[in-house]
Amino acid sequence: MFKALTVEREFGAGGGLIARKAAERLGWNLLDGALAGAVAREARIDRETAVRYDERVGSWWHRFHRAGLWSLAIEAGFAPDDVWFPDAESMAVFARQAIAKAAGTGKCVIVGRGAQCVLQGHEDVFHVFIYGPWRERVSRVRRRFNSPEKAGESIRLTDGERARYIRTYYGCDWKDPHLYQMMISSQIGLDRAAETIVDAIQQSKNGFHAASRKALPA
Repeated sequence: MFKALTVEREFGAGGGLIARKAAERLGWNLLDGALAGAVAREARIDRETAVRYDERVGSWWHRFHRAGLWSLAIEAGFAPDDVWFPDAESMAVFARQAIAKAAGTGKCVIVGRGAQCVLQGHEDVFHVFIYGPWRERVSRVRRRFNSPEKAGESIRLTDGERARYIRTYYGCDWKDPHLYQMMISSQIGLDRAAETIVDAIQQSKNGFHAASRKALPA
């Protein structure tokens, strides 16, 4: 039986809403925005800092200056083991730990953050990708952020960053169908999409066999 669900999504496709509806139907915990809190606890930092690096890839500029700050701290007399500055790469590591811990507990719906890669090969985890028509995505983003002129740009930038996050930290193609048991369009309606996902989970008596999935880099 499946005990966890991962939901990856195009920006504006309604994946977060579908995940919430699925979690409510299953009676499972939803880890979307709440995952940032879990990452913050793993890293022992404030939630705002965790959110800042959520599903992000650090820039060369940031990595360069982080190294400089580390050197200055050492010169100031701090022990190397006591010097640590949060960045996108370290947050990705903590996210991976939080995801693995949540899946171990079970009964959870995990949205994004590479969960489909972290838990790839787990027979008791169901993986879904949500996509949607461009016009519907633009309309949804406009309503959500009240920014009509920048909706399309926001979608392109966010999708690009999510794809880069998966490629950088897991060496995978974000939209590779082999990562998922189901890829579903939100065009059929958010409620119907959630129902379809829940039906697939509840009707499956056996988890997906790891042997049938391609190996992913550690």
